[in-house]
Amino acid sequence: MRSASRRATARTPCKGTMSTFANLPIETPRLRLRPALESDAQALFEIFADPQVMRYWSSGPWTDIALAHQRIARDLAELQSRASLQLMIERREDSRLLGQCSLHHIVPDCRRADVGYILAAEVWGRGYMHEALSALLRHGFGPSLNLNRIEGDVDPRNGPSVRALERLGFKQEGLLRERWIVAGEVQDSAIYGLLRSESPLAG
Repeated sequence: MRSASRRATARTPCKGTMSTFANLPIETPRLRLRPALESDAQALFEIFADPQVMRYWSSGPWTDIALAHQRIARDLAELQSRASLQLMIERREDSRLLGQCSLHHIVPDCRRADVGYILAAEVWGRGYMHEALSALLRHGFGPSLNLNRIEGDVDPRNGPSVRALERLGFKQEGLLRERWIVAGEVQDSAIYGLLRSESPLAG
């Protein structure tokens, strides 16, 4: 999944309404989705410093923990301003930070947002991301945000990320060729969309 910080957001406003953030944290049988804490910096840095995790991200692996502190500060500021909902994925049984998921680039008038997610490599394949994203999308389509449309931007070579979106009901709506250049590598973007009217998570 692409970075939450690099997609352009300048769009023509639409008519409509969207509620404010509420009902946090979000809990699932195994996970807690919550706002960031300063104490998350080391664990967050370890996730974003892993080249395997960052292979299809929109920037290279982190090399300085200061980037973790900066991201946490930005995420909390955007949460406060309701510009984005960036949540840490915490395992409930041991409070371990596993990753992050988000609804960002929120356009309240159009009731639209982008979804983003990242997960520590050592817990891949255990269903954590599907569990987290199912809860996040249910929250996004629910009364707290009242979204009508959620979009995803992925590298089409990132099979696990593509399957994660498709399993949740997202449909590919386009392919933007050579949209990213990361560390000298030219990358395409597959654009996915999920409508409230099509998602069983909308309730």
